[in-house]
Amino acid sequence: MKALLLFLLLTGFAPLTFAQGQLSGTIKDQKSLQAIEFASIAVYNLADSSLVNGAITDVEGKFVVDKMPQGSFFAVISFLGYKSQIINEIKLNRNEKKILETLFLISDLQELQGVDVQGQRISTDFQTQKQSFSAENFESAKGGTASDILRNLPGVSINAEGQVAIRGNSGFVVMVNGRPVQGDPVSILGQLPANAIEKVEWISSPSTQYDSEGKAGIINITTIKGAADGMFLQVNSRIGLPSIQNYENAESQKRFGGDFNLNYVKDKWDISFGGSYQRNDQSGRRVGNVITYIGDTETHFPSNGERSIDEVNYSGRFTLGFTPDSKNNFNLGFYAGVRDRVRTADILYFDNHRVINGQRTAPFQYFNANDQNRRGDFVLGSLDYTHTFASNSKLSSSFLYEYTLLGGPTINRNLGFPELGLVYQDEYNTNDNPLNGIRWNLDYTFKPLSIGQLQTGYQFRYLNHVGDFVYERRNNETGKFELVPEFSSEVNLSRLIHAGYLQLDNSIKKWSYGVGVRLEVMNRDFELKDKSNTLDTLYQYDYIRPFFSGNLSYKAKEDLTWKLNFSQHVERETTFKMNPFPEREHSETLEQGDPNVLPEFINQLEGGMIKTWKDNSFYATAYFTQVKNLVNRVNTVYNDSILNRIYSNVGTGQSVGLEMGSELFFTEKWKGFFGGNVYHYSIKGDFDNRPVNQSAWVYSFNWNTTYSFTPTLSSQFSFNYLSRRVTAQGEDSRFYQPSLNVKKSFLDGRLNLNFLWQNIDLGLLKSNEQRITTLRPRDFFTTTNYIYEVDMLILNLSYTLNGSKNRSKFIKSEFGEKEF
Repeated sequence: MKALLLFLLLTGFAPLTFAQGQLSGTIKDQKSLQAIEFASIAVYNLADSSLVNGAITDVEGKFVVDKMPQGSFFAVISFLGYKSQIINEIKLNRNEKKILETLFLISDLQELQGVDVQGQRISTDFQTQKQSFSAENFESAKGGTASDILRNLPGVSINAEGQVAIRGNSGFVVMVNGRPVQGDPVSILGQLPANAIEKVEWISSPSTQYDSEGKAGIINITTIKGAADGMFLQVNSRIGLPSIQNYENAESQKRFGGDFNLNYVKDKWDISFGGSYQRNDQSGRRVGNVITYIGDTETHFPSNGERSIDEVNYSGRFTLGFTPDSKNNFNLGFYAGVRDRVRTADILYFDNHRVINGQRTAPFQYFNANDQNRRGDFVLGSLDYTHTFASNSKLSSSFLYEYTLLGGPTINRNLGFPELGLVYQDEYNTNDNPLNGIRWNLDYTFKPLSIGQLQTGYQFRYLNHVGDFVYERRNNETGKFELVPEFSSEVNLSRLIHAGYLQLDNSIKKWSYGVGVRLEVMNRDFELKDKSNTLDTLYQYDYIRPFFSGNLSYKAKEDLTWKLNFSQHVERETTFKMNPFPEREHSETLEQGDPNVLPEFINQLEGGMIKTWKDNSFYATAYFTQVKNLVNRVNTVYNDSILNRIYSNVGTGQSVGLEMGSELFFTEKWKGFFGGNVYHYSIKGDFDNRPVNQSAWVYSFNWNTTYSFTPTLSSQFSFNYLSRRVTAQGEDSRFYQPSLNVKKSFLDGRLNLNFLWQNIDLGLLKSNEQRITTLRPRDFFTTTNYIYEVDMLILNLSYTLNGSKNRSKFIKSEFGEKEF
C-alpha cells in the first residue's frame, strides 16, 4: 500500500483542485533529530477518507502540500523503516497556508532489524501481479547494465549467448518508467546503465491496458528519481583488468567505459542529458563436432577454435519535461546511438573425414576464418502528454517515431591448414536494413465509479522494414566476387496494428479483482524478391483477435495475501525470422527464416501466495503456460558438410512450474536474497513431416548474499544457475556464473568504488560454459561447447554530485533493437 501511495504521489495522480490552500511542515527522526528525506505525506478528506493530495520531503525534511481546498482533513506520514504517524483534525480555511509543528517519526525496530546499523535496505516488494526489486542492493551490477540486475531475479535465467529468459521464455516486453518499448530484451537491457536504475519490476500477468506482446510478461525499469528541485549529476567509469585466462584468441579483450546522467529540475521544468560509451569484449573458444548422414555415407567434421565477441555501444539522450500547471504535463525525448558487435569464430576443422559402408577416408584439414559484424545506428523521438480533469479523470497520449539502420557483413574464408595462403572458398554476405516505426497511444482513465476504476485506450503501431541481402562468392580463377542469386534477396515487411482495450479494477473489503479485454487487428505484408528477378512473392497474414486478462486477490491477513491471475499474450515474429534466403553463419551452418511463420499465442494461469514477517518476505507462485505456434530453431541437412538452421513453427510448448523468492535478514550485518524456479517443459508438434516430442524438468536459481563489514565497506556474493533444458531437436546443458563484489564508499557515500570478480572459476569449475546438442536420427548429430571467459576482474568508480536524486526518464527503442 505504501508503494502504491508513493507511486500516486510521484506521478501526480492524486486528485487536485483549483483551491490555493497550503499545508507545510518538517519531518525528522525522533532519536537522531536528523531530517528525513523522501518521507511521504498523504492528506485525506475527514468526511469520506478520500485522498486529496500529497507530497514528498526534500533533503531538509521539509514538505509543501499545495492546491488544498477548504475543509477538515487528516494526514498520514510514512517512510520505510519508520512507524507511520497519523495527524488528525487538520482544518483549513479558504486559501489558508498552515504550517504544522515539526513531526517526528519513530523507528520501527522490527522493520529495521539488520538494517539500521549498517544501512542495508529491504530490496524486494512482492505483489499480486508483480515483483519489485531495488537495484541498489545488487552490488555486483554496479557499473554494468540492466541485464546484470535482471539476472538476480527469481525465474530469470541468462545463457552463454546472453539470451534472457523468464520461466523459460525469452520473449517479454520492456518498459522504461511505465512506457512500453518492444525492443529485443538483450539489446535494450544491455545498453541501459545499471547506475541509472532505481528498481526493476516484473509484471508476470499484465492486464489488458498493457501491450499484448510478450510470452513472459513485462519488465518495467524505473530510473532513479526524486522530488526536490535542483541539479543532479552522476558520473560512472568502468575498466576491466587484463584477462587472466588464455583462450589463444588473436587479440586481447578490452573492457572499459563510462556514462553520465545530468538532471536539472526547477519549478515547471525537468531537463535531462545522458551519455554512455561501453567497450565490452569477451574472449572464448568453441569446441564442436558435426556428423551428417546421407545414404551410406557419414561425414564427420570436428572443430576447435576462437569464439570471441568485440562489442561497442555509445549513445546520447535528452529529455525535456514541462508541467505548466497541476492538470497538464508534457515530455519530449530524443535518443540516438550506435551498437557495433563483431563475433569472431576462427575455427580449425582438424579431422574431417567420411565413413562409407564402414570404411573411413583419409582426414582433411582446413581453417575457417569467420567474422560476423552486426551494427545498428538509430535515432528516436517521442512526445508524451497527460491531462488530468477536475473530475480526476485522466487523458494521456504518447507518440514515438524511430529510424534505425541495421546492417553488417559476415565473412567466411575456408583456407588451407597449415598453409593459410591456400584459399578453398571465400564468401561474403552483407545486408542493408533501414527501418521506420511509429507507435501512438491514447488512454483515458475515468473518474472513480461505483463499479470500480475503468480504463480504456487505443494503440496504433506501424512498422516498415526493408532489406537488401547480398551474398557473394569469390571466383578463384578471376579473383572477383560474384553474386550468388539463390542466397541473395530483397525484402519489404509492412506491419500495421490497431488495438483497443477496456479494463475494470475494483476492491471490496479484503478482495481485489480486475477484468479486461484487448481487441487487436494486425495486417502483415511480407514482399520477397530474389536478385535473379525470377521470384517476386507477397506473403500476407492478418488476424482479428481478443486477448483477455483477469486477476483476483484475497488479503487473508495483514501479512498474507493469496492471488489468482490469467492473461493472454502474443509474440510477433521479426523480419530476420521470416527471410527464407540463407545467410552463412559458419563454415558448417546456413541460417534462414520462414516467410509463413505464425505469431506465437500464449495462455497463462498462475496462483500463489505472498507472506511477510518482520523485515523478511517470501512468495510462491504455481503457473501453467501454453504457447501455440511455438517458434524454435531447427536444423536440416543442406549437403554433406553444411546444416541449414531454420526458424519455424514446430507445435505447442507447455510449462507447468513453481517459482519462489525470498529476502531474509540473518543478522544486523548479513542479508540474503534467493529466487528459484522449477518447471516441466514439453514441446509437441512436427517439423519437416516428422514429429517433435520433447520434455524435461528444468530448474534455475539466483542467490546473492551481502555482508556489511562497516557502514562504508560491504561484500556481495552472487550465484546464478540454469539447469539443462530441451529444445525441439536436442538440449542445452547447464550454465552457471558465480561472482563476488566488494564495495567501498567515500565522501559520505558520494564516491563509490566497486571491485567485481566475475565468473569465478580458478581452473576448478566450468563457469560460463555451455554445451548445445542437436540430433535428428538418420540425418545429423551436432554438439558444440561454448567456453567463454572466466575470472574477469573489473573496477567501477561512481561519483554523485548533489544529494538530490536523478529524475531522468529516457526513451528506448521500440522496433529496431528487436531486429538487432
